[in-house]
Amino acid sequence: MSLSVQPAPPVIRLHPHDNVLVASRRVAKGAVVEAVTVLADIGAGHKIAVAAVAAGEPILKYGQVIGVATEAIPAGAHVHTHNLAVTAERRGAEAAAPMARHEPARSFMGFRRDDGRVGVRNYVGVLTSVNCSATVSRLIAREAERSGLLDDFPNVDGVVPITHTSGCGMASSGEGFDLLRRTLWGTAANPNFGGVMLVGLGCEVIQTSKFAEDFGLTGREGFQSYTIQDVGGTKRAVETGLERLREMLPIANRARRTETPASELVLGLQCGGSDGWSGVTSNPALGDAVDRLVALGGTAMLSETPEIYGAEHLLYARATDEVAAKLRARLDWWEAYTARHGAEMDNNPSPGNKAGGLTTILEKSLGAVAKAGSSPLVDVIEYAEQIRARGLVFMDSPGFDPCSATGQVASGATMIAFTTGRGSAFGCKPSPSIKLSSNSDIYRRMEGDIDVDCGPIADGAATIPQKGEEILDYLLDVASGRRSKSEALGYGADEFVPWLIGATM
Repeated sequence: MSLSVQPAPPVIRLHPHDNVLVASRRVAKGAVVEAVTVLADIGAGHKIAVAAVAAGEPILKYGQVIGVATEAIPAGAHVHTHNLAVTAERRGAEAAAPMARHEPARSFMGFRRDDGRVGVRNYVGVLTSVNCSATVSRLIAREAERSGLLDDFPNVDGVVPITHTSGCGMASSGEGFDLLRRTLWGTAANPNFGGVMLVGLGCEVIQTSKFAEDFGLTGREGFQSYTIQDVGGTKRAVETGLERLREMLPIANRARRTETPASELVLGLQCGGSDGWSGVTSNPALGDAVDRLVALGGTAMLSETPEIYGAEHLLYARATDEVAAKLRARLDWWEAYTARHGAEMDNNPSPGNKAGGLTTILEKSLGAVAKAGSSPLVDVIEYAEQIRARGLVFMDSPGFDPCSATGQVASGATMIAFTTGRGSAFGCKPSPSIKLSSNSDIYRRMEGDIDVDCGPIADGAATIPQKGEEILDYLLDVASGRRSKSEALGYGADEFVPWLIGATM
């Protein structure tokens, strides 16, 4: 998708074929923009009809169809939920062909693991098989931090409790069972962990001993497992956990950062609290950084399947027939899934998205896909499935950010890049998250949460390539040990949210 962003306050036309303009700041009723008199007060990020549109005719933004007019829309009118609706039509400007890029060699200081993969952090995880062991997991991590147990292990970044709301009250076979076990195992296997302790209750559906056996964890250095029932209750389970940590920490502490090529970085892509600027500034800037990373041999993971609906044709154009068919199959599943639950794919834009100027899922998706840059799509994997190829990969997931990021980490993402327009309070462990603002106003208001401001792109003070380079530089700094803002705030211990499919019984 090619964006033509010119510094033209107070409105921007994103593509020559568009019949809407985007307000770069509040535009008052009666103002004249591009020879059109504005008929209502228009908020920043919202759309203005630049020409009359008949009922049933398509509305184009980014040179792509974002919906159809539900009534006649005069030139200068506000175009939003009251007069624009989703459509099955997919047409517009041709998708840009993937470009071959060349980047000078880059590196970061990472932790190379025995399996060859490279982490950017060196945590010890206290993973739970079931919600019933969540409190014990948290108490172990809290006591380890409080007691100074970590003081003698400077190469260990911390102890992370990984808790969730399931693990029992579910079928002991089938899609939901397999998906949860895959998510737990993938998280434990993430190279940002230097050691993992699995704590269960003892009688749950996800049995710790079977889990460890099936995934080849039994007897592995840096792995411990036990149940609360076996050791004699909560107090003893916490004491046992601390005893096991004393055995594990010296092993994890042996890890050292070494210079590593940027090709070893695996980046999960997220956007949340999107607004009308997300597809204009932060997402294309992140896409530029992704293209740079892929050119270096690295891997980026696009997800949130409901948020590519309406832009899937742009991804098909970047994939082989086999990969495109895999993506089509996942979208077919989602259409059936939402219909089965009495919902629609267009239910995805949230109230905050709409307040920020986004109207339909088509418009939201066209902006969201921009964060994947223009690199070829090399594979499509299921939720929490291990990455098989380097380059741009798509992982199926819901659009709910913590759930999607959880799957990406389980698939092997060692970092998360998260764009936001309305503001986001999110962090991730063990994989650090950096946040990118789509507009400078939200950056100023939430500067303590947001790492990179992409708002200057909108007013011409920066270009997409300049911000893309800045984002890649920052990613490599964080990969080398610099703490992102969400890490400094302490985010990440509560954001593990596996995708739960199937009946709770």
